[in-house]
Amino acid sequence: MAVDPNKLKVILVTDCGSTTTKAILIEYKNGEYRQTTRGEAPTTVEKPFEDVTKGVLNAVREVEELSGRKILKGDDIMTPASGNEGVDIYMSTSSAGGGLQMMVAGVVKTMTGESAARAALGAGAIVMDVLASNDGRLPHQRIERIRHLRPDMILLSGGIDGGTVTHVAEMAELIGAADPKPRFGTSYMLPVIYAGNKDAREIVTKTLGEKTALLVKDNLRPVLERENLKPARDAIHDVFMEHVMAHAPGYKKLMAMAHEVPIMPTPGAVGLMIQSLAKADDIAAVGVDIGGATTDVFSVFYGLNEKKEREATFNRTVSANLGMSYSISNVLAEAGLENIMRWVPFELDEADLRNRIRNKMIRPTTIPQSLEELQIEQAISREALRLAFKQHKEMAVGLKGVQQERTISDAFEQTGSGDTLINMMDLNILIGSGGVLSHAPRRAQSALMMIDAFMPEGITTMAVDSIFMAPHLGVLSTVNAPAANEVFIKDCLVRLGSSICPAGQGKEGQPCVTVRFTRADGTKVDESIKVGEMKLIPLGVEKVKAQVNPAKQFDVGAGKGKETEVTLEGGTVGVIIDGRGRTLLLPADKKERIRKLNEWNQALDIYPAK
Repeated sequence: MAVDPNKLKVILVTDCGSTTTKAILIEYKNGEYRQTTRGEAPTTVEKPFEDVTKGVLNAVREVEELSGRKILKGDDIMTPASGNEGVDIYMSTSSAGGGLQMMVAGVVKTMTGESAARAALGAGAIVMDVLASNDGRLPHQRIERIRHLRPDMILLSGGIDGGTVTHVAEMAELIGAADPKPRFGTSYMLPVIYAGNKDAREIVTKTLGEKTALLVKDNLRPVLERENLKPARDAIHDVFMEHVMAHAPGYKKLMAMAHEVPIMPTPGAVGLMIQSLAKADDIAAVGVDIGGATTDVFSVFYGLNEKKEREATFNRTVSANLGMSYSISNVLAEAGLENIMRWVPFELDEADLRNRIRNKMIRPTTIPQSLEELQIEQAISREALRLAFKQHKEMAVGLKGVQQERTISDAFEQTGSGDTLINMMDLNILIGSGGVLSHAPRRAQSALMMIDAFMPEGITTMAVDSIFMAPHLGVLSTVNAPAANEVFIKDCLVRLGSSICPAGQGKEGQPCVTVRFTRADGTKVDESIKVGEMKLIPLGVEKVKAQVNPAKQFDVGAGKGKETEVTLEGGTVGVIIDGRGRTLLLPADKKERIRKLNEWNQALDIYPAK
């Protein structure tokens, strides 16, 4: 059913998270869309309630009480709005019940396997495993893996159109032999989406048609040089609604309540919001959501397509083992003790750090109670963010095998990755969300954590999603993108300011970069910093034209040593100039490293002065 965006003046959106259901009310007042009221309640998808709508209604009742608007009539949401009653539309996103969990299967792990994973991740799924003909596992091991994981659905791909069908047929037989049972409900068949070589459709249908709820879509990689992810992503979303959500506790009732716009997986909605913002302003954007168990990274970067036209590419990755509470020990295991210790600005015993991390894992809801605990948590977060972004860059790559003469048999020998699409010099905005970033005691702490973890280059605007409203606005963007963008910018994002990070390296104490601009009140700023220094220039929420002149071995976007005029955006922090160079090399000597960390913290007013 088509929704007329012009008729949407009072909008209610909920996000059913794994622990909390958040409801927001958006109203069109005085010529603009603004978020006016917010309510929260515990999610009720598990026992004793086993009905997700109970938590939704509780969150909406809080919105009713706070706004003074009557929205509910019994357990029904009143639509459309009339006077001070009802809303024009109700929408929802959800990650309750663990979200959308998928397995993907392809022929070559670094080609169709990765394309399938990108399709699933972009649709808001957690990819539990990638099966491929060349993944080094024996057939019985793959069958055992499918049975053990019990995914919500499987995406099967493989082969270019017109290529060999043998390997796709083998993968289909493995799935058929595993005969996997879905996570929710035993009375229905597991959904399998086939998006591979069109010549293998008949064989796949014959093998899986009676054992699974099979859906056939266009090939993800019709030719080696091109990905076609949209049909598979759309199918994943549809199947998620029809099969997975329909069997989760209370979701049929929720689907009936939000009948005008389909319920969307929370991460998929966040991705849509990042894409909507990037498209509206024609900018490259990176968003990160760091949670207790997982860290999601979203990116939109531009490149040239086969017709040499500028085209945006969206990527999303889920680092399912990198988080700040439940997965905090995995951060230690993956980053290593040394990498975490290098960000701690005081002497700390290794055993003490290990014990603090273990305590956080067994008491995941605790928050830092002292400055030392806060500094340790923020040191760990830098590594969680850095590793998640490293994984993202490895996934967001150009297509494998492109512009190379090779046969399918050659492709099996192929190792390594294509070039990453992530170019930090092109990045316009970096957006952080999740407790450690959104609720840092000082906004400058969030800014420095993101600079240290993501290593932006050139000029980058930074912001945090203060109240995790991106999922709500992502689903709203499907029916009214301008309204979603307006609320996102005015009510959701807290603008931190800009970072100026010259790329290159030099000897400590040598000139690095000079920045000149005039504030709106006429005050002139002329700041120079040396290699190894950081500096904070206060600048409120305003945009200024600035001349940035790097030293000859440094680049801020125009080339080494070349001055450039840029637009700097201020915010709650201001303009941070980072003269530490790229790649950042921290001092090897522990005492010198601690001294430098404290020097930078003091320069940016990160922590209270002792």
